[in-house]
Amino acid sequence: MAHSIFGQVLAVRKFVNGDIEVDFYHDEKITEYRYSSDTSRLGNFPKELIENLASTLATDICIEIFFGDDGNPTYVELEECDDEDDSEEEEEFDEDNPEE
Repeated sequence: MAHSIFGQVLAVRKFVNGDIEVDFYHDEKITEYRYSSDTSRLGNFPKELIENLASTLATDICIEIFFGDDGNPTYVELEECDDEDDSEEEEEFDEDNPEE
């Protein structure tokens, strides 16, 4: 069954042999995704998609990863994350000044 997960990249590890590992935070847990050109290693992400994920480190980009019926990733969507702290401050400001 096709599904997706929504989260952010926390860490990226790039290795000399070309492997890339990404720590992806979603649903209050961290999942490691890996790309490897070595077919004897378990690589669960296509190179193009993992490179997109890796490029979002240290930015305010949230990612939705879509998986096919076979459980393999099919594509990713990137969007700017909402800053929860900013929206909470705005709500507090509105509550302090109900006339505004």
